Amino acid sequence: MDLTLNTLSSLLFAGWSSLLDYLAAHVLLCLVPAFIIAGYMSSMIPKETITRYLGPRASKWISYPASAFGGFILAVCSCTILPLFAGIWKRGAGLGPAITFLFVGPAINILAITYTGAAIGFDIAVARLVLSIAFGILIGLAMAWIFRKEEAARTVQMSEAGMFDQAAQVKPAVWVVFLLLVAVLIIGTLQIDLLTRVYAEIRLPFDVPPSLRESLQAVNLTYQGLLLIILLVFIGLAAWKGFENIFSGFNRWTYIAIGLIAVTILTAAPKEEVGSIIIGINGRFIGEIIVLTALGWVAARSFTKDELTGWIWETWKFVKQIFPLLIVGVFLAGIAKQIIPAVWVQAAAGQNTLLANLVGVLFGVFMYFPTLVEVPVAKMFLDLGMARGPLLAYLLADPELSLQSILVLSGVMGKQKTAIYVSLVAVMSMTAGYLFGLLLAAG
Repeated sequence: MDLTLNTLSSLLFAGWSSLLDYLAAHVLLCLVPAFIIAGYMSSMIPKETITRYLGPRASKWISYPASAFGGFILAVCSCTILPLFAGIWKRGAGLGPAITFLFVGPAINILAITYTGAAIGFDIAVARLVLSIAFGILIGLAMAWIFRKEEAARTVQMSEAGMFDQAAQVKPAVWVVFLLLVAVLIIGTLQIDLLTRVYAEIRLPFDVPPSLRESLQAVNLTYQGLLLIILLVFIGLAAWKGFENIFSGFNRWTYIAIGLIAVTILTAAPKEEVGSIIIGINGRFIGEIIVLTALGWVAARSFTKDELTGWIWETWKFVKQIFPLLIVGVFLAGIAKQIIPAVWVQAAAGQNTLLANLVGVLFGVFMYFPTLVEVPVAKMFLDLGMARGPLLAYLLADPELSLQSILVLSGVMGKQKTAIYVSLVAVMSMTAGYLFGLLLAAG
């Protein structure tokens, strides 16, 4: 009984630690802006703009490259791309181009590709880049063909509604705010010296109780991370009171929630080390202040209350639909990492076999890591004897497949489409890793 309780406690602690790390270190500077961008696209960018370039009637020579390029310019992790994918699909994008956007976004993060080349080798980096773009387009084409009847019916339905017959009229301020929102996302995630450099330091004027310090260090959580989690809770409460009935008008909770969102993004930007009470004022913090100020000024002057209401409501809908599933998925992924014996998996992936490449793909599902983190993990696998073929299979699958992304996709586009998408990604990643391993052996 004691052993069972200890095991259960260990698993729950692993899931809880994974969730805390995710909320404190991963969500705020990428996922929060992504939800806001998705809601903005859904409410502010006319359907005609989406359907013109990504719609089912658009030329494949335009829609698929445009989808790949769109995913590239917003190169983010799989959880961040999910609300963006839901947004463009809802606005009338064809299933194929939307799937291409979904795949390419997290797959060709330029930072991850560069880091892969430096840490593991440019053979893996180039293969990862080229295959990710090719697979994104191929999987999109395959999904569009498999569900062609459903897509044809959807096209007819949208045509009858006049979605393809209207000219898009977008005022310039819409694109200005969109670029500012993208800037919030890029400044919060881009790892360059201008943004990461610390220009000033602030030492907090108080001491932290040793018990709190030890508790936070046990889960690798900083004081900053704890504050961010508390702010997230307050955002949730304020948003529920201020956003749920937004069509009845703005109330004080609406303004409190919006203010807390801005404060949270700014709080996440400075640099803080684990166990430190010294806050580094970096370029990221300065950049976010400038962009958020410009964003608030332009939005307040350019949009009516009705337009802002629609933006808030669409964002809130995405949050309610997607965020709970992400929380559950991250928690379960943390538990799964404790259950799977690392030695067994490493032994199974030591040679370039189809089974070994399948193991690499499964690593991507059950051992999902935030963007860039998969690279040092892959380097660890390589040092422990993993073959380069299964390693590539892992790097191709990891940004695309995870427990949380599978759960979310099921809610967005249904179980059947999700099952086929996951199968296509898994088979292509496994095959690519195997053929890459054979090519290396032949060379």
